[in-house]
Amino acid sequence: MDYDEFEEPAAWGVASPKTGDIVRDAIRKEAVIKEIIACQEDLRAAMLARVQSVEKEVEKLASGNETLQMYIDNLTVQMAKRR
Repeated sequence: MDYDEFEEPAAWGVASPKTGDIVRDAIRKEAVIKEIIACQEDLRAAMLARVQSVEKEVEKLASGNETLQMYIDNLTVQMAKRR
């Protein structure tokens, strides 16, 4: 009599996984992990690109603020001379 194919239900109604199921699950988990890592790398690249664009915008705004401050200072000096 061959007992290898006989499956007895495990305690609490949970069947023990077969060897093929373990391998299939491991392959599936590895694929999911690779997908997660790829998504993390894509997110990292997108965040770095966004940070760089925001830094450029900040530099542009700071330059504009400096120009406006010089204009305000010049107007203040001109107004002071007129008094």
